[in-house]
Amino acid sequence: MKYYTRTLLIVLLLCNAFSCSRKPTDFRAFLNGSEKTYPGAVSAVAISPGNLRVKLTWHPSPDPSVARYVVYWNNYADSLVIPASKHNPSDTVGCLISNLQEYNYTFFINSYDNAGNKSITTELDNVRIYGSIYQNYLHNRPANQDTPFVISSNNSDVTINFRRPDSINITTVIKYTDNTGAQQTQISPDSTAILLPNFKFGTSVLYRSSYIPVRSAIDTFLATGYDTFPSIFRIVQCDKSLFKEIHLPNDMNAGFGTSMSQLWDGATQPKGYPDIFHSDGSAPFPQHFSFDMGTTYNNLIRVQEIGRNCCHNPIDFEIWGIADTTGAETLLPGNDPGWKNEAVTKGWTLLKEVVRTDDGVAPVNADLISNPPPVRYMMVRILKTTDDPSYVNLSQLTFWFKQ
Repeated sequence: MKYYTRTLLIVLLLCNAFSCSRKPTDFRAFLNGSEKTYPGAVSAVAISPGNLRVKLTWHPSPDPSVARYVVYWNNYADSLVIPASKHNPSDTVGCLISNLQEYNYTFFINSYDNAGNKSITTELDNVRIYGSIYQNYLHNRPANQDTPFVISSNNSDVTINFRRPDSINITTVIKYTDNTGAQQTQISPDSTAILLPNFKFGTSVLYRSSYIPVRSAIDTFLATGYDTFPSIFRIVQCDKSLFKEIHLPNDMNAGFGTSMSQLWDGATQPKGYPDIFHSDGSAPFPQHFSFDMGTTYNNLIRVQEIGRNCCHNPIDFEIWGIADTTGAETLLPGNDPGWKNEAVTKGWTLLKEVVRTDDGVAPVNADLISNPPPVRYMMVRILKTTDDPSYVNLSQLTFWFKQ
């Protein structure tokens, strides 16, 4: 036992002597006699993507030995050198890298001193670059289809309504025509209601939205083209001062000292004889009469009919229209079974059949067909009255159009 104790003591003393003989700088033998120096790394890197480019910014290292920064990408195949002119950590250093492709990049940032020593690497992963692929997915802001527009009380200004965008909308450029015929442009930020002063009804409104992909983006992306806003219109009464009577084949005639012109004298309530239209009753129903509105309307939308204050009022009648009567005269009597087919063949359009369930006296409004053709000449075909198969009495006919 004493032998083994002495042997262990000798070994420990030798090991201690050997270890004490090593110097703290002996590791330099592994570094070829020089120390490894690491310049200070950057901090607080911010990424601002753009259109096939990106802006990188960071706080500089306080290490005064730092002489430059190098940004690498494409697996170190590409790089950009930025001189280190600042060393205050509260300052900002940055660079703009252009001519990139539209996909995700990884960037590496290193600080270097004049001896070529390199800092610990700052790695930026999944940096998305935007371009035409992103732009092609952009859509102009959707209009509020429930209430696309509101006409102001001055009947001139219009407010158009949008829904909230589903991306980061920066502006929407709106082009419209005012009442002087001048082209106007409105630029609106992310607002749901935009005022168009002095709007010219019947003209189109074009709009185009722009977006940024993220809040830090340095570039704005436009939707690929302009869209047309839903049709903006006001409902205007047709000018009755232009109306005049015409006579087409088999038209009924006014009788009993009345005149067809009574139908557009502006009355708003039922009238009595003789201030009405009273047919001469020369033929049984269906029978028709015609008149010229004096100008062509592209968007007729509504009709109002008012009966006489007593009797012979229509309760089932048709409104037909056409833009030009040249070659369009129907030759069959209105009560001929083939009349309707002939009318359609000649180019007439049935705008509405109005069926009343009352006594036919009070004013009644009826919407015409959607998207009617241009119309100037009207034909009213009476199918049935309240009390007589051949006489018809009317106080007023009024039409409206979308302007």
